[in-house]
Amino acid sequence: MNEQDWARVSETLIPAVGDNNYKSWIAPLCFDGIEDGVARFVAPTTFHGSFVQKEFADRILSQLQRHGAEAQRVAFTAGQPRRAAPRPSAPAPAAPAPAEAAAPAVADESGLSTALDARFTFDRFVVGKPNEMAHAAAKRVAEGGPSGFNPLFLYGGVGLGKTHLMHAIAHELKARDPEVKIVITSAEQFMYRFITALRDKRMMDFKLLYRSVDVLMVDDVQFLAGKDSTQEEFFHTFNALIEGGKQIIISADRAPGAMKDVEQRITSRLASGLVVDLYPTDYELRVGILQSKADLYRQQYPGLTIAPGVLEFLAHRISSNVRVLEGALTRLFAFASLVGREITMEMTQDCLSDILRSSDSKISIEVIQRKVSDHFNIRLSDLVGPKRLRSIARPRQIAMYLAKSMTSRSLPEIGRRFGGRDHTTVLHGVRKIEELKQTDAQIADDLELLRRALEE
Repeated sequence: MNEQDWARVSETLIPAVGDNNYKSWIAPLCFDGIEDGVARFVAPTTFHGSFVQKEFADRILSQLQRHGAEAQRVAFTAGQPRRAAPRPSAPAPAAPAPAEAAAPAVADESGLSTALDARFTFDRFVVGKPNEMAHAAAKRVAEGGPSGFNPLFLYGGVGLGKTHLMHAIAHELKARDPEVKIVITSAEQFMYRFITALRDKRMMDFKLLYRSVDVLMVDDVQFLAGKDSTQEEFFHTFNALIEGGKQIIISADRAPGAMKDVEQRITSRLASGLVVDLYPTDYELRVGILQSKADLYRQQYPGLTIAPGVLEFLAHRISSNVRVLEGALTRLFAFASLVGREITMEMTQDCLSDILRSSDSKISIEVIQRKVSDHFNIRLSDLVGPKRLRSIARPRQIAMYLAKSMTSRSLPEIGRRFGGRDHTTVLHGVRKIEELKQTDAQIADDLELLRRALEE
C-alpha cells in the first residue's frame, strides 16, 4: 500500500469520524508504509499522534484491513509530514481556480491544528447590504494591530457566512505574519478537549494550549449552553487572552443576550466588544453569490453554458440558506458536465426538483399572510379584503412582495389569494415595495424581520 492507496482509504473514514474530525485529525497524517504488520504514520506533533491513537486507531486499522492491507496495528510518530493526505476526488479540471491550490494550516507545536479552507477568503466573500457591516469589521480585525473590536462577535443563521469570515480573517493574518499563532475551533471541540484533559489529568497542558495563542476563534459558541464546567474554563481562557492583548473572534446563531443557559458573566464579556449581526440574504445578494460561484465553475468547465434567467430563478426560489443555494448550483454544473448539455431552466427544475419542493413546502402564501397580519397587528380578513386604508394597503403590498420573492407562485395566483385581485395590482405592489425598501429604513427593517420569522 502506498500513499495514494491511503488517500483513498482515508476517505472511507469520513462517515465514521465526521468531516470536521477528518480535516483536523486524519487529513494531516502522512502514511509511512507497513512494516512487520505495523502501519506507520507521521503526525504533525506528538499530541496529534497520541490523540489519533486513542480516538481513531481502531477505525483506521479496520479500514486498512478491509482494503487488503496486511496490518495488525497502527503506530504514530511525530514529525513534519511530507504532505497532508488528500481526499480522492474527480479528475482535476483543465483550468483550476488558483485559490484552490493551497490551504495553509493554522497550527503550532501544541497540537491544535486546523486546515484553513482555501475557498473562504475575502476575495470570495460576496458583500451585500445584509453582511456589509460584518465584512467591514472582519477586514479591520484582519489588518492586525489594535482595532477596538475585541472580542468580535458574529451572529446569524445557518449559511450566512460566519465561518467564511473567520477563515478569511485567518488567511489574511497569516499572509501578513506567517508566525502568528491562530486557533480556529468549535465550541464542541473546545468542550471535548476540556473533558479529555480532565480525564487524563492534563489540565495545565490544556490551559497552555489555548492561552498561548495570538488569535482564538470559537465557532458556534451557543453549544456551551448548559455545560457549566466548560463555561467556567472558557470564561477564564477568555479573560486570560483579553488581558494579554490577544484577539478573540466568536460566532453563534444568536446574539449574546439571547443565549439561554449561558452564564451572564460570559454573555456580558461576549457583548463587551463589537457584536455584528449577519442578516438573511436578500435577492440581490443571492444573485451576486450565484454569479460569483458560476464564474468559478466556468473556469473549471469552460465548455458549459448557463441559460439566461437560471441564476435569478434560483435566487428567488432558494432563499433560506446560502449553503443550499451553492450546493444546488454545484449539482447543476456537475450534472451538466456529465451529460454535456447547456444548463437550461428545464434542466434546473428537473435536476433540483427535491430542493425546490423542500423550499416550497416551508413557506406558503397563507403563512406569509398570517405573519404579516401578526407583525402589523391587523386582521387577516382586512389584509386580503377590499379596504384601501394606508395602514392596511402597505402591509398588503409587503405580503404580496414576500409571496412573489419567497414562493414560486405566479402573479395571478398571488392575486387570487389576496381577495381575487388582478395580477397587475400584485405587480404594482411588488414594484412599490422594491422601491421603498431602498429609501425607507422602516420598510427595509420590517422586510428583514418578516423574512427571518418566515425562514425559522
